Amino acid sequence: MATSSPDDLFGDAASVARAVGATNAVAFDLTAACSGFLFGVNTASQFLHNGAYNTAVVIGADALSRWVDWSDRNTCVLFGDGAGAVVMRSAAPDEECGLLGFEMHSNGEGRQDLNLGYSGSAQELASVAQVTNGDYSNIAMNGKEVYKFATTRVPQVLTEALATASLTADDVDWVLLHQANIRIMETVAKKIGVPMSKVLHNLDEYGNTSAGSIPLALDEAVREGKVKQGDLIAMSGFGAGLSWGSAIIRW
Repeated sequence: MATSSPDDLFGDAASVARAVGATNAVAFDLTAACSGFLFGVNTASQFLHNGAYNTAVVIGADALSRWVDWSDRNTCVLFGDGAGAVVMRSAAPDEECGLLGFEMHSNGEGRQDLNLGYSGSAQELASVAQVTNGDYSNIAMNGKEVYKFATTRVPQVLTEALATASLTADDVDWVLLHQANIRIMETVAKKIGVPMSKVLHNLDEYGNTSAGSIPLALDEAVREGKVKQGDLIAMSGFGAGLSWGSAIIRW
């Protein structure tokens, strides 16, 4: 379960697995903010590919309305709450793998540009030790730097994953990016040579739902009949960390 806003700081995945009746499943949280769902898909694929498990549910869920400063119009209008999930299964020996290529990266030097940091005050424990007691701050974002980061790294990581799959942008039926900013999507599409008509987006409906954004948009596209069996989808998640990654999947 990919989330950066859990109900329980120790993790929500086990509770969700119990709630849906997955009593035989191992469940764990994965924290990578807006890259979380994409990183979760790539992580699950490794367990399926090596035979450790046959089926995996990857969830992306965030409630970032909990962590915005509602007096800061630069951030509060951008974020929404949402969740989505996919079921992944290992391919039979005579089937083509659904995940054809992926890449993942991170760079902690950009942490100051997008973060939700802990803020605590010192508390003395007698004369033995000092600890901190506090809470997390609101989301802090340098929009200009995040835009530059996304429009540089996302085209690169999509191209890397396509090369791993021995494919090019001309082979892609759909591009599915983390729903952060429509200008980011337009710039990425232009840089990789894909028309906006092939870019799936629902940002205007839900805002930036962090780890929930990719599965939400994918679900809508499938329900609306846009994405069909056999379509090639180039996905990319990017965000806090800073982190970014991609996956090329055959639906």
